[in-house]
Amino acid sequence: MARPLKVFRTAIGFHDAYVAAPSRKAALQAWGSTKDLFAGGLAEEVTDAALMEAPLAQPGVVVRQSRGSLKEQMAALGPLPEASPSQPRAEKRRERPRPSRSALDAAEKALAAWEAKAQAAEEGLRDRERALQRERENLEKNRVEQRAKLQEKVDREGRKYRGKLADWEGCGVV
Repeated sequence: MARPLKVFRTAIGFHDAYVAAPSRKAALQAWGSTKDLFAGGLAEEVTDAALMEAPLAQPGVVVRQSRGSLKEQMAALGPLPEASPSQPRAEKRRERPRPSRSALDAAEKALAAWEAKAQAAEEGLRDRERALQRERENLEKNRVEQRAKLQEKVDREGRKYRGKLADWEGCGVV
């Protein structure tokens, strides 16, 4: 058999939060409270039938009701503190010195110097790569030329040798 519902109330800012629940523990859970608000007198059971009507219509749901009108709530806050005529609020803000940019400026300068150094190093590397490419091209060109010259000499000396060999074989000297 289900337990009978009771209505509980706690204050939340300018509102009262009502909940229909079977126990105080269930009400605390509905409010999302981890502390016992009942023990400190911050929550109570409601017995007024007019106040119980809306929560009982939605068991387990927190129903918020405003505590008075906006005018009454503002009056409960009391008067706002006024700035003294000798020191208005705006001047109080100006009393604090403006934050220094020196650390930011130094960091930006260091970054710019590093970027310039890195760019120069990269350009130097590109120059070295171009020089190596030219050196490779010259080496390849020289290799092709030298090989052609040496191959030509091998061919020429081969022809001479074969001619002399043919003469030698033709003379009958063994």
